Amino acid sequence: MHVFEQILRGAIAAGASDIHIKPDAPIVFRITRDLVPVEAEAPTAESIERILNQIVPFHLREKLAAEHEIDFAYAPPEIGRFRVNVFQQRGAYVLSMRVVKVVTRDFRTLNLPEVTRRIAETPRGIVIIAGATGSGKSTTLAAMVEHINQTARRHIITLEDPIEYVFTDRLSVIEQREVGLDTATFASGLKNVLRQDPDVLVIGEMRDSESIAAAISAANIGHLVISTLHTADAGKSIQRILEFFPSEDRESARRQLATTLHAVVCQKLVPAKDGSLIPAVEVLINNGSVAKVIQTGSLEKLPGTIEMGAGDGMQTFEQALHAMVKDGRITQAEALNHAPNPEALKMRLQGVVLSESRRILGSRD
Repeated sequence: MHVFEQILRGAIAAGASDIHIKPDAPIVFRITRDLVPVEAEAPTAESIERILNQIVPFHLREKLAAEHEIDFAYAPPEIGRFRVNVFQQRGAYVLSMRVVKVVTRDFRTLNLPEVTRRIAETPRGIVIIAGATGSGKSTTLAAMVEHINQTARRHIITLEDPIEYVFTDRLSVIEQREVGLDTATFASGLKNVLRQDPDVLVIGEMRDSESIAAAISAANIGHLVISTLHTADAGKSIQRILEFFPSEDRESARRQLATTLHAVVCQKLVPAKDGSLIPAVEVLINNGSVAKVIQTGSLEKLPGTIEMGAGDGMQTFEQALHAMVKDGRITQAEALNHAPNPEALKMRLQGVVLSESRRILGSRD
């Protein structure tokens, strides 16, 4: 365990985001986006088993033996906090560990648009933070929770699997519940949460119709619900939510979502000129036009609706990337590499702006 703890300390000192440990192979840190081998003795299957015997929570040991993969949080004193995934490959256990940042940064230092602060300050409705794995969703969610914590007197309850960021009560009162430890399942936690007098409900991830229904129910009676989704953009986020429901319930779910959704913040991390990673952010705010698109199921119109909603703080990925290039934060090559429609972005950078229907809206020298 002493060597293992040295590895964890080394990862934090190096600014690593992830640690990968598998038998008979070098330990690897992910620093920025590069995989960097560590100069240390390669672990064996036996040494990894000994580590697991020390760090796997007691309540998850049967699940690991039966299913050969688990998620949990590990927080050794005076080292830090880690999100751990244990899984088998070729019959041996492997660890993939995400370093959880102890200090939750604010919106400005995270390079998030100003509208994210206003979204966090809304008193009710559903807020979805979307993006691929590793896009910074959890960090943005934590920044929103901490902003509420520091600026408003709210009762915040989180339901997570596992807990990723640990909060200290400021103006708000926060209870963090971990699935498998503090509640048996997401379903049981969601079933009882509205009896616990929350103002803000944080659901670690929208994963089924039950969690969506609980979010809609909570938002309907005046609560703020913040959650995450593994989706690529705002339109796919709404589509994914509706797909959780059986086809016969989808029309009703669409109407309820059009009423209760407040915002979707979808992000992807882009390499900046200074070597850091900064988020390109698509923002949807549920105004009258967006609600109509959701109600009628015309999700193909959503990108154009977002693009025309700049007055409400909305922006598409294309608009966000364009602004980041013009501000000198990222290169044009990186912007085109991360654009959903590189050709449209290239034309925008040249001064030609197209609508979603490919109509020229304007051009400039």
